[in-house]
Amino acid sequence: MSRIETLDARTVELLARFRTGAVPALARAISVVEGQRPGFQALLHEVMASGPQARRIGFTGPPGAGKSSLVAAAATTYRVRDEHVGVVAVDPTSPYSGGALLGDRIRMNDVATDPGIFIRSMATRGSLGGLATTTKEVVDLMDGFGFARILIETVGVGQTELEITAAADTVVVVLVPESGDAIQAMKAGLMEIADVFVVNKADRPGSARLVKELRQALHLRAGSALKDIPAHHGVDLGRALKRERTTDSAAQEVEDWPVPVLTTNALTNEGVDDLVDAVERHRSWLVESGQLEERRRDRAEGRVRDVVNRELQRITWSSDEVRRLLGEGVLGIAGGEETPYSVARRITDALLR
Repeated sequence: MSRIETLDARTVELLARFRTGAVPALARAISVVEGQRPGFQALLHEVMASGPQARRIGFTGPPGAGKSSLVAAAATTYRVRDEHVGVVAVDPTSPYSGGALLGDRIRMNDVATDPGIFIRSMATRGSLGGLATTTKEVVDLMDGFGFARILIETVGVGQTELEITAAADTVVVVLVPESGDAIQAMKAGLMEIADVFVVNKADRPGSARLVKELRQALHLRAGSALKDIPAHHGVDLGRALKRERTTDSAAQEVEDWPVPVLTTNALTNEGVDDLVDAVERHRSWLVESGQLEERRRDRAEGRVRDVVNRELQRITWSSDEVRRLLGEGVLGIAGGEETPYSVARRITDALLR
């Protein structure tokens, strides 16, 4: 694989230490990528040359669901199984310092000292998808570093902040009993992306009700709850809601993954082994059904789009001609001679030339 640019001496040295498994080199590489410092793309290019290897598990859900505690409990379980674990915890950006509030790091304090667990907290920095702008690149660095398992925790999210699907192979949606009234609202959001549902803090009143509501919603989505009801206007919901994939030979139906609804109490470790086992079953399903390869292809396409969009933005707004056209255009808009659309067209025309 050819290099996209010549590496400077500092990056070469960093890459050499990174490949020896030096944890400080990983931390330094993450800082380089987060800050988008000179050479960061060449560094990522070298690290990603071998392709994705790690098992990537995303944890998402509303604020207060106990995601950090559950991630810490899962990481501990994986360590008992002798796996090295990388954790990326995305925190809200502080309105004062611009950095992460580090609440996740505090809640994971018990596992932070384990040499087999590497935790990186990241600030969202205005990103609205539940992840920071460079989260996926940081996950790639951890993958290239050799972690067998990478756990990704989003900030507390709602119905539309679903970027975790572009970063993880398996998505765990964490809810608490108090979330029961929100199931209807979440059908078009979190309900659609979950590979595993977890009702955390299951010792609280209402957990059994929430589990029941989740299972009913999943049956409805799959059409199984309506299988005995005659089709309305000729639409068979049970068939219409089945997912299909296309192979080289022919179009074949894929047996849907039966999304499990589990209960946990992260503080007492209750149900965490069941969660880890469910994630493993989902991994096996991904491999056997071909969905893992499909998700990786989709993720690769999305990454290419992200990189192209970022490069085009950088090229656009660093251009002297574009800045001149923008300045002239703003004056023209103020004078009633231009509109944002005419100015944008002149800028894009200049770039395409």
